[in-house]
Amino acid sequence: MNTTGLPRGLPPLAIAAKNGGFMIDKNAGTLPQILIDVETLKKEFYAPCAAPAPVKFGTSGHRGVLGAGFSALHARAIAQAVAKMHIEEKIEGKILVGGDTRLMSRATADICAGVLAANGLKVVLPDIPVPTPVFSFEILSGRVCASLNGTASHNPPQDMGLKYNPQNGGPANAQTTAKIEKYANYFMQNPAEIKEIALTGAGGLIETGDIVANYVKALGKKIDFKIIKSAGLKAAVHPMGGASLAFYQAIKKEYGLDNVDIVSRDIDPTFRFIPIDHDGKIRMDPSSPYPMKPLIKLVETGAYQFAGASDPDADRFGCATAKGGLIPPNHALCVMLDYLIKKTKPAKTMKAGRTLGTTHLIDKIAARAGLGVDEVNVGFKYFVDGLLGGALVMGGEESAGMSIAKWVTEKDGILAVCLLLEIMSAAGQDIAGLYKQLTALHGEPVYTRLDMPTTDALKSEFKKMNAASFASTKEIAGERVTKVRDTDGIKIYLEDSWLLARPSGTEAIVKLYAETFRGREHLDELIAQGRKVFRL
Repeated sequence: MNTTGLPRGLPPLAIAAKNGGFMIDKNAGTLPQILIDVETLKKEFYAPCAAPAPVKFGTSGHRGVLGAGFSALHARAIAQAVAKMHIEEKIEGKILVGGDTRLMSRATADICAGVLAANGLKVVLPDIPVPTPVFSFEILSGRVCASLNGTASHNPPQDMGLKYNPQNGGPANAQTTAKIEKYANYFMQNPAEIKEIALTGAGGLIETGDIVANYVKALGKKIDFKIIKSAGLKAAVHPMGGASLAFYQAIKKEYGLDNVDIVSRDIDPTFRFIPIDHDGKIRMDPSSPYPMKPLIKLVETGAYQFAGASDPDADRFGCATAKGGLIPPNHALCVMLDYLIKKTKPAKTMKAGRTLGTTHLIDKIAARAGLGVDEVNVGFKYFVDGLLGGALVMGGEESAGMSIAKWVTEKDGILAVCLLLEIMSAAGQDIAGLYKQLTALHGEPVYTRLDMPTTDALKSEFKKMNAASFASTKEIAGERVTKVRDTDGIKIYLEDSWLLARPSGTEAIVKLYAETFRGREHLDELIAQGRKVFRL
């Protein structure tokens, strides 16, 4: 087996070692030594499979490794399920179909378009990759009524997925995804009932469209590009081989941003130009120090004051600065919220939105401005109503996703990168310095997340736990328990700290989050006692 032209006989990746609950590979941060076997993955995508994985929508869609996990059959079945749902519910309008720059994203989009058209539904099929936030933007603009998006976000190149966005532009709710799952799994078992036509035979049902210009112009009403241009801050932007490239290029041209350089235009489905992540995998994660190593180096050497990145489907953001290095997503979210409050002067009825595992410094920033907090389960779909109706100043999650009021109801990494650049340009200060100002005012939280290996049996037992299971737990690490929430895993609230344990839906791990405003030593104690409380 050879891989995209590299010499044979390259050494395998080193065996990863456990470190603090994570798997850290000694080659992390280096360029991949083994590339993806493109031809084999293509064959596995199209080949019949004896035991394909059933369609299962997670927080954003169905996802799996190319082959048994995600194949042409999965794409056909999901598209037919969506067609059936639209016809039954009399949902009118065009469906935007596309994907990012992954190996089989275009093939997946073409399959979906052919199935939808065969069912008599009108389709918009752009001829360039489409970022996740742009699907949402096009729906909310009224040009389309829904979308099918071929992406696996920032996950390894072998992964592929498909997600559906309904008329509100955001990730579909549980009721909708349950219906799609039910129908799709039926069609997985009865593929002869799937309708499909070649794109060339679709007549007037399939059209292309300009998905760049409208988004870029509208973004200019949310981002002050004049400040970015006049401040002249030297900035680098990296699309990480993803769908955002054409959009960053258009933004640079539209707003005359000569001070902003797009430092990579590489598009390669093997993503061989992305350094290896902590666990020895290629993962295009803009919040990880390993894939972001080239950008961190650019600001460390002084070549740039700011470097921003978005992942392949552009729903996540990352940034590094000259004084702060890689900025943790929690820090960036706090700085963005504080800036948005000052810039937009929101009504006191508005709230700051955050997921369960996101820093509580957001609560303190919101409270100082007289705003409440909407704490939601993990998943951006829980922010949709608040963002759409303008009830939320911002919705943010610790995994580097965010959007703002009356913009898009998906995570928007392009918006986030531009907003962070605007903030530094307007303030004349580094993001790290602005975060320090906030912690000087509100206290400095110490935060971590550990992936704790477990067994399926223990994970099953954990899922049976609820708030009542912890009624006898009155104190942890010297702090009084004030509340327990069991809507998404178990979250225990303390006086100045909190713990959250969430079992993974796909791996034999439990994710343990912890944050305290009492310092690093207290965090260590909190984790140690938390593991005992959660039996991890």
